[in-house]
Amino acid sequence: MSQTIILATSQTTSAVAAPSTSATGTTASTSTSTSTSTTSTSTLTTSTSTSTATTILSYVWNSTGNTVVSDSCCSANALAIDSSNALYVVQSAKNRVQKYIIGATNNSTTVAGNGSGVAGSSSSLLNSPSDVAVDSNGNVYVLDQANNRVQLWYNGASYGVTVAGTNSSGTAANQLNCPYFMARDPTTGTLYISDSGNGRVMQYLYNASIGTVVAGGYGIANGPTQLDYNSGVYFDSSSNSLVIATYLGNNIVRWKLGYSNWTLITGNVNGTSGSSSTMLYNPMGLTLDPSGNIYVADRNNHRIQLFSNTSNGTTIAGITGSPGSSATQLNSPSAVALDSQLNLYVADTGNNRIQMFSRS
Repeated sequence: MSQTIILATSQTTSAVAAPSTSATGTTASTSTSTSTSTTSTSTLTTSTSTSTATTILSYVWNSTGNTVVSDSCCSANALAIDSSNALYVVQSAKNRVQKYIIGATNNSTTVAGNGSGVAGSSSSLLNSPSDVAVDSNGNVYVLDQANNRVQLWYNGASYGVTVAGTNSSGTAANQLNCPYFMARDPTTGTLYISDSGNGRVMQYLYNASIGTVVAGGYGIANGPTQLDYNSGVYFDSSSNSLVIATYLGNNIVRWKLGYSNWTLITGNVNGTSGSSSTMLYNPMGLTLDPSGNIYVADRNNHRIQLFSNTSNGTTIAGITGSPGSSATQLNSPSAVALDSQLNLYVADTGNNRIQMFSRS
């Protein structure tokens, strides 16, 4: 069985206009029009002064997942994929990050933390890591949650270097409090850290030891200037904004950098949870594809939701309200990632596995 999303694109281009990029796509004219879809279709429209062309793109995922990583001892809490499609998995219970080469024999290597699972606060140890990011050189950034810091493990290193936070929680500009997820701008190296316990997102410029509050910071609540235990975060360079999941707010919001409030993408403004196509129940990690479509690990609905320029989501993995361990089910998924072919990888935390839903 497969799930199909159809995107139709038509472009109008002025003969002399230079290309420019907007939050909804790329256009070569001075204007961009975007129309939203039903739950399963999104349409972006562009035109030229002489002719109009329409391209149909199909996003199809198999609704039956393949288990690519399984470890009964270790919860899979977060994941990242590098440019070679190698998979990096955060195993919080083992206080480590494992690198997997899918399809290879003896494919697992510890790239951060202690392979035996020892927790600690020294430079060679982690304590309940919660997220991971990888740069183009294979260097690994680990959100070391219980140590309230981000550790950078250079490719092949046996210890990490603290690049954000300290070993203690707090509200100061150089401190974090129970950080949950992070995003990294691959162009500048800037880190955006979902500082959940402080209800804010912290921006750490490359090589900076002090962070700046760029979202929230006014208490943990549902107001438009606040974040209600923010979880997943993604930096959207096309709109210079952050896409943020709020775990207790049960919504996804967009916060433009430099602004003092968010705008709602989907979910409820008052924090109500639900299982309909416009509702979420404790959303966790999220990611975007190159077209700006948003993929959300809807944890307590046990599903992955796709939002394609609309507040109505499409379930592309899992079964709403039905936790389980079959190939079509998920159990409390925590994070999502896409490889270069837009195959979908899910940290199926309640089942201690990584599921891959192939795109064709």
